[in-house]
Amino acid sequence: MAAEARTEKTPDVTVVIPTINEEAGIGHVLDSIPKDPNLRIEVLIIDTDSTDRTKAIAISKGARVINESRRGYGRAYKTGFEYAAGDIIVTLDADCTYPAEEIPRLVRMLRDEKLDFINCDRLSQMEKGAMSSKHRFGNWVLTTTMNLFFRTGLRDSQTGMWVFRRSILEKLELTSDGMPLSEEIKIEAVRKGFRVKEVPIVYRPRRGEVKLRSWSDGKKNLGFLFSKRFGRKKK
Repeated sequence: MAAEARTEKTPDVTVVIPTINEEAGIGHVLDSIPKDPNLRIEVLIIDTDSTDRTKAIAISKGARVINESRRGYGRAYKTGFEYAAGDIIVTLDADCTYPAEEIPRLVRMLRDEKLDFINCDRLSQMEKGAMSSKHRFGNWVLTTTMNLFFRTGLRDSQTGMWVFRRSILEKLELTSDGMPLSEEIKIEAVRKGFRVKEVPIVYRPRRGEVKLRSWSDGKKNLGFLFSKRFGRKKK
């Protein structure tokens, strides 16, 4: 990824949020991103053919909407990374589960501690009702497997809130266009020797329709870990 000339209007931070029919939460998420005088923040919504008011709400809140017709959690993030102009990228879901108000603190931590990647641990400060026991068990299986296979040493392999330097992307081998991208980006950051820290965050009950397909997504993520460790990488 070539270096870009920076100007006074170039954002310091790009927040990337994938969406599909998230009108119940997207406005609240965007409102909760702080207006920090010391940070220039741009917000990119990567929308995969929403049929509700998601895009209209996002535009009314000042976000830039990128249309991505190709489906896939990982594909949406890869598209967002391509458009991101900030030196630091923050990822969020559009359902109010992640604490967007923590963005300035986490960015300062990344800079002050000279980190490359922050993994936001949902499990340590989870609010009641934010995650079912089935999802907690699935998260434990996936995290334990990832730590065993790749020595990542993380508590939460499936969190969707990350804070990282855009410059590391050119060194990461991100092969998945689906849900496994969440675990793959952490594996790659650790394997490539980047400075990774895990930080507890509050995790809240979601607003809007649940998109996660518990068993099929869990099996796909587990299969991806085996493939990445022992054989051909799956998408």
